[in-house]
Amino acid sequence: QVQLVESGGGLVQPGGSLRLSCAASGRTFSSYVMGWFRQAPGKEREFVTAISMSGGNTYYGDSVKGRFTISRDNAKSTVYLQMNSLKPEDTGVYYCAINRRLFGSTSYRPNLYDYWGQGTQVTVSS
Repeated sequence: QVQLVESGGGLVQPGGSLRLSCAASGRTFSSYVMGWFRQAPGKEREFVTAISMSGGNTYYGDSVKGRFTISRDNAKSTVYLQMNSLKPEDTGVYYCAINRRLFGSTSYRPNLYDYWGQGTQVTVSS
């Protein structure tokens, strides 16, 4: 069983930045596509971004393109989400997740992800 632990959330003013981290247990981290999702109160879980096993390919939701950057360090079994130019609508609980399938155009689908972290709260407010 793989475990994921997110960290780095908090309160930030509009226009500010945060960097989220997600550490995975186990030795097969480099075999997984990794994704970030978020969920605001009363809304469905939303795809944010995904990264291929090697880190060479990435995929972003339209609402975060140009502002967020996903990266990974397979030696540390950790995936990161750098969030810049934050907006109030970015507020929500952010989850990282593992996808054991191939990276591709369907990597935005939450039902393809097998393991999820507990989430970290991000609040963007003045």
